[in-house]
Amino acid sequence: MENNLALIALESYSKQANRINQLLCEWYNADNFLVSARCPRFASGEAKCVIDESIRNKDVFIFVDVCNNSLKYKMDGELNRMSPDDHYQDLKRAILACSGVAQRITVIMPFMYEGRQHRKTARESLDCAMMLKELEFMGVDSLVTFDAHDPRIQNVTPLKALSNISPALQFTQALLTEYEDIKIDPDHLMFVAPDEGATERVVFFASLFGVNIGMFFKRRDYAHIVDGTNPIIAHDFCGGSLEGMDAIVVDDMIASGGSIIDVCKQLRDRGVKRIFIFSTFGLFSSGFSKIDKAYEEGLFDRIFTTNLVYQKPELLEKEYYYSVNMNRYIAAIIDTIHKHNSILNLLKPEERIKQTIQNYVNS
Repeated sequence: MENNLALIALESYSKQANRINQLLCEWYNADNFLVSARCPRFASGEAKCVIDESIRNKDVFIFVDVCNNSLKYKMDGELNRMSPDDHYQDLKRAILACSGVAQRITVIMPFMYEGRQHRKTARESLDCAMMLKELEFMGVDSLVTFDAHDPRIQNVTPLKALSNISPALQFTQALLTEYEDIKIDPDHLMFVAPDEGATERVVFFASLFGVNIGMFFKRRDYAHIVDGTNPIIAHDFCGGSLEGMDAIVVDDMIASGGSIIDVCKQLRDRGVKRIFIFSTFGLFSSGFSKIDKAYEEGLFDRIFTTNLVYQKPELLEKEYYYSVNMNRYIAAIIDTIHKHNSILNLLKPEERIKQTIQNYVNS
């Protein structure tokens, strides 16, 4: 019986999707699951999605990276860089092109569109919630995302599946593969949350490693707004002594890098031996000058981020950078969903992380 799996990769995620397709073809002994699809644009900047193959009764998975700012299109004779809004519009176009004929539609959106605008604090738009309601209205059956800024956003669509995947296993494997002298005990290792929002991630790691946690509290200037946010006045630390310990700072993203640098500086002032940074999404939206300078000053030892979003070529050449490859994990997620099996063990793979730690300790 012919497999009805179909993959549609928007241009923003084409490189990773090609590798995921190769893995699935190996597992299923197939030639290809990628469906030819494109989003041509008119000179005015308007666009449409065209799917060049039949997807009738197919189990369709659509890939999009809303953070890929490397792509450009012509509008009125000039090049225009694609924004998250542009990528999201192309996603909706792809869904519309599938509507009415696909058996099931699953969206793979590693970085959740407008995930940082997840709640109201004033009279303002609620963009992430609106996005989820739109996808539900358009007939999307489920959405797969990674390390959502606030996982409670899934309450917006209680009748649709929203799978929020943690890359904790891959971070653990990367760290313990790269460093053979990590002492995993409360006297030598601590996980640190750079703000209160990252506490849940840190508690998850620390409980599996059997170590303590620390947390920084961001004091903000709520009287002013700079670049869309209230500027941070200071980071106040809550936790025990860090003298001579290794610290692992865990967060969902590195944007400008200013906040994470300030946290690392305070950790150094508290006598930390080494600082490792786990960040699911390395956006580096203000370039690398701040991060480069911080590394030269010895404020941190290594940054681990995933390839779930576009990685600038310059980043991949940095001495301090480690790219955590998630392609095989995404392929496993697709395989599990396609076979209508439970992905519970893939959401937060506690047992595999524990086994990885145990193997490291025993080696």
